[in-house]
Amino acid sequence: MPMMPDTEVTSRASAQAPANRLPWIIAGSVIAALILTASVVLSLHLASLMQVLTISVVITALTFDYVNGMHDAGNAIATVISTRVLTPVAALVMAAVLNLLGAMVHAGVAESIANKFADMDKIHLLHLQITPAMLLCGLVGASAWSFLTARWGLPVSTSHSLFGGLIGVFLLGGIPLNMGYLSKLGFFMVFAPVMAFTVGWGLMIVLMWIFHNVAPHKINKHFRFWQVFSSALMAFSHGSNDAQKAMGIITLALVSGGFLHAAHPGAHVGVPLWVKIACALVIALGTGLGGMQVIKTLGHKIIKLAPIHGFTAETVAATTIQLVTFLKVPVSTTHIISSSILGIGASKRLSAVRWGVASNIVIAWVFTIPTCAAAGALLYAIVRCFGLV
Repeated sequence: MPMMPDTEVTSRASAQAPANRLPWIIAGSVIAALILTASVVLSLHLASLMQVLTISVVITALTFDYVNGMHDAGNAIATVISTRVLTPVAALVMAAVLNLLGAMVHAGVAESIANKFADMDKIHLLHLQITPAMLLCGLVGASAWSFLTARWGLPVSTSHSLFGGLIGVFLLGGIPLNMGYLSKLGFFMVFAPVMAFTVGWGLMIVLMWIFHNVAPHKINKHFRFWQVFSSALMAFSHGSNDAQKAMGIITLALVSGGFLHAAHPGAHVGVPLWVKIACALVIALGTGLGGMQVIKTLGHKIIKLAPIHGFTAETVAATTIQLVTFLKVPVSTTHIISSSILGIGASKRLSAVRWGVASNIVIAWVFTIPTCAAAGALLYAIVRCFGLV
């Protein structure tokens, strides 16, 4: 198959991006001000520290959801921007809308986090309690790491950041973890990216064989059309899995703070409708503002992409995410799309992949869970010293 022409985001589009994102920045500022104002008003009318902390967890979880949308904007639209199929503004708007829809459709992942991350049966039997302070410390540690890596342009998993923060806090707080569920998460942390890499590599080879006698400009024209749909599916898939993580944490906080009750001890708790709406709106807003540094990393620092490569990467990643979402497993959309892109690069030739950038991403993956676990545990230790537990 003839070599596809390399494409990149134009400097003019990059220069216009801040001005184009101004409406999103204004909208985000207004919503943030409203949330903070409402929380302050509520806090002034609440006598219980537990309730105040619960409100704080809700606000922090929504902040985490916003950072998730900002950080993971590159997951859905990096390839469609780097191949110039859509402008950055059009891609960001599309991703924001479909993130919103995806977050509203599914709830299984959120319910599994709320009900299965810790061993609820042991917690009830031993009369232990997951406190809002624990959740708050885990969220703050995870959000800080996600924000820093987004500024560095590293597509690090916000999901793994969250898991790490919660694990560190729960271990320090004596909360028994559901090892069966965590083992399942660990399996899919490895299996899903490997599957995306392998299928991406194989599908790209098949497409190269099918179109080996077709002129490159005809292939690009054809797949420019189809890449819009694959990018849209990727954005929908991101919302259907990633937004649910904040939903699960908020639901868990509402239970621990006494705002939400199970039908009976040990029963699963559903996600309230207002939590779904809030998380869906916030992750869409974060996606709209976007994380251009991560987009640049995924779009053309790992490999340089043509429309056929972008279509293949997004289709494989979205299909993988939908599969694990159906199984109610929270996974890293960052890892999956990155692995898919790496597999496609390897199918061209090993030298097509910038392995130095890829190795930096892998190193960040490895350090994410222990770093966030240590950060969450440290914050919780400080909180305990002040008696806020």
